[in-house]
Amino acid sequence: MSKFPLLFSEGQLGKLRLRNRALVSSLTRASATEKGLVTDQMRGYYKDFARGGWGAVLSEAIYIDEKYSQGYAFQPGLANEEQADSWSSLVKGVHSNGGLIIAQLFHGGAVNQGNAWVTGSIAPSAVRPKGEQIDRYRGSGGLFQVPREITREEIFEVIESFVEAAKRAKSAGFDGIELHGANGYLPDQFLTTYTNLRSDEFGGSLENRLRFHVLTLEALRKALPDFLIGVRVSQTKVNDLDYVWPGGEKDAAVIFTALERVGVDYIHVAAHLGVSSVFDCPHSLSGLAKKHTRLPVIANGKLHDPIVAEQALQSQEGDFCSVGKGALADPQWPKKVKQGEAPTPFMVEMVSPYATLDNYYNWSSQHLPPT
Repeated sequence: MSKFPLLFSEGQLGKLRLRNRALVSSLTRASATEKGLVTDQMRGYYKDFARGGWGAVLSEAIYIDEKYSQGYAFQPGLANEEQADSWSSLVKGVHSNGGLIIAQLFHGGAVNQGNAWVTGSIAPSAVRPKGEQIDRYRGSGGLFQVPREITREEIFEVIESFVEAAKRAKSAGFDGIELHGANGYLPDQFLTTYTNLRSDEFGGSLENRLRFHVLTLEALRKALPDFLIGVRVSQTKVNDLDYVWPGGEKDAAVIFTALERVGVDYIHVAAHLGVSSVFDCPHSLSGLAKKHTRLPVIANGKLHDPIVAEQALQSQEGDFCSVGKGALADPQWPKKVKQGEAPTPFMVEMVSPYATLDNYYNWSSQHLPPT
């Protein structure tokens, strides 16, 4: 009998049947071409996850248009047909090795430290993001630029860009899409009080600040009624690990129930501190998503330890576990854990000085035995 019976049990996301509940979390690798095309190196990287036995792979964040959505240099896109075609063979490689892959669709908004298409950035309000650009993702280490406030017309153009990118993802063979609505990027900038100072229907109350998520997901569901659609949410951001929803569990209830109403198939909850309790209540943020909805919930954060992952599932803090650093360190993590072997542990040198595939494979060739 498996030491981790829930983790290695089958699960259901929409119409997809997953072989287990361990998912690869989205990992920024900044290793596409300058124009956002998939490389052979990326094809091998994703194929390794399929061979490793993961229930599904959540892709790295993929930008959606040839305007302001790209957030990182050498980030892959689904902004045009050439980019979509470059994903097709990668997706086929995952499928041919028994895997499933979901495209995470992204708009960086104000958190922009590399864009091949335009200069400048847009955001709900002209507020400079907190913190500094991220070195390991090819940032300068300096301050982010002050964004231009997005117009109401542009908001609806961005929503349409999400829809068009989702259609390209489906045509490329992806098994579903996930709206990246978390971690301080554009949708989360609308949701966050200090980055959204608007006085129109997209600002002010929680319902208004959540409107971008809701309208985008409604448009996605209308365009793709039978396709897997999920959404990632969080309190914390890549540039602010301290932010909490000001209304606590009341805000969580409003947010999660609104996401369920628009017809998403699952909620992916990213949490810097994992499945720790929040808001002085007994539940983690992912646990609150389960409490307030009937949707499958993917828990995230510090779940590279299979004991912790199994406990999270057993205690109803999530239905699936997405693993970031553990997957980055060892694509064979599920197979090894299931067989009672210790996976390769994560080391910061794997993503230093940059979190690129070149850096990882150079490090691996020097420190890991040949596979």
